[in-house]
Amino acid sequence: MLQLFLCEPSGGDDNCNDESYRRRRSILDELELVIWSLMSSGGQSEARLWLSNTLSGISSISPRRQRDLFVSLLRSKPIKRHLASQLLQLIFEKQPQKMGPIIAKKSHKLEKFFKGKYERNPRRILQWFSNFAGTGEVEHGKGAKALSQFSFVNRDICWEELVWKGKHGQSPAMVATKPHYFLDLDVQRTVENFLEYVPEFWSSHEFSESLKDGNILLTDTKYFVNLFIDLMYKEELEEVWEIIEEFLMKQSFSFLCHHLLIILEEQDLHLFLDLIPKYLEPKSTSVESGNAAEWFEIILSKYNGSSSIDQLLLLNAVTNQGRQLLRLVKEEGSEEEKEKIKNLSFQLSKYSSCAKDLTPIMEEDLKRNPLELIKRLGVHSWAIHFRLSEEFHTPESWESLFISNGIKFRKSDRYALLHDDECSEDCGSDYDGRSSLSLKHKKHRKHKKKRKRKFDHAGNYEDELVDYNLSSNRLDLQPKVGDWLLSTDGYSTTWSSVDLPEHLSRHCFITWLKWVFAK
Repeated sequence: MLQLFLCEPSGGDDNCNDESYRRRRSILDELELVIWSLMSSGGQSEARLWLSNTLSGISSISPRRQRDLFVSLLRSKPIKRHLASQLLQLIFEKQPQKMGPIIAKKSHKLEKFFKGKYERNPRRILQWFSNFAGTGEVEHGKGAKALSQFSFVNRDICWEELVWKGKHGQSPAMVATKPHYFLDLDVQRTVENFLEYVPEFWSSHEFSESLKDGNILLTDTKYFVNLFIDLMYKEELEEVWEIIEEFLMKQSFSFLCHHLLIILEEQDLHLFLDLIPKYLEPKSTSVESGNAAEWFEIILSKYNGSSSIDQLLLLNAVTNQGRQLLRLVKEEGSEEEKEKIKNLSFQLSKYSSCAKDLTPIMEEDLKRNPLELIKRLGVHSWAIHFRLSEEFHTPESWESLFISNGIKFRKSDRYALLHDDECSEDCGSDYDGRSSLSLKHKKHRKHKKKRKRKFDHAGNYEDELVDYNLSSNRLDLQPKVGDWLLSTDGYSTTWSSVDLPEHLSRHCFITWLKWVFAK
């Protein structure tokens, strides 16, 4: 039977000789190489996404500290153009009105944006300036309004630069009484005339006002991202940095991780991981639960200075993304790789039969490289995940595993719609002797029997008793076989055979991790 090593080893074991110890380490290292080969074959993009998901769950970082963390990364050398670009795009999408006033103050810079004979420039001109209002419409769009207002106010210097589509032009007096006449304006040729002969327009109050809501940023995001990067790094415009800092404070840490970490270069991601410990709230080094972000946060705080990005990617994959890693093996792994993983996982049990078998590995590796030890334990826990997924398919096999590893359990196989904190009336094997108490408790619950008409195949019907639980206001129907409440989490969650491999392998890892941190 598969051993999960859940009892803390109290010391050395005479039966654990050097040869078996070296063999176990060799198996773990070989299994690690196979796993890493599969993970890195796709360029590690999926592994980095997994790591970002784990980091996004970190909760012990305040809004101010998360702001300082990302600003430190943005201001580090060399310039983080990819990160700045992604962050600016997020601000443009969510809060363009924040950046609008900045571009309005520098409206003269947009002369270059509209200038030129390239294909994109006429498109920009038409997109921004051709939205004149027709008959019955309230007012012109932003760009068209700026063009028309400036033309009226400064008609003595620019009215002749307006190009009309008709045979003759329109006078200011005529257009003032009938604004929809602006629909006859040849917008492209007019703006091109303004670019060449009316430079005052690009610094005017009218044009500046049209930019304040920030909608201009969405006409060509790439162009304005580059413009703002220059404002950040070349001109070092403090106003831009203030908006960025405010944005970083108001977004959740989870949101920022999901949208920013995935685009970082490897060295920048490593820098981010090195910076995190400085901004985390002080925390105990004891692992209280199986929360992925919690223990990963502790590892970053204690050991990150000696880690490589590859180590952290692998460690996160085998401990926090076990199910996804299993999917990767099945979908991307060759038959040879799958067979190798299967054999190595089985061999670990052959050379490890009790918790004391972990002692030599823990004692030796803890002295030399604690993070290397934690990584080996993570690989071992995933090997358990793999075997549980491959070999355990029946309720009997699971219950045999629970008993042989000292895991107390209660069967939850009567109704699928029972309360989460309840056990069915026939709990089956309650390993710590609590089934009789649960049964007694059940008998005192208020229930009501209702009759339900049930039609048979002949079209007749018969009355059927349905158990209706008044306390839950739900019908306790749908028999569900093969779910258990376990002592591993204080009987707080009902586990199915689908979820048990991930739960038990993570429980093993967290249990071993507590031993490491206690030393």
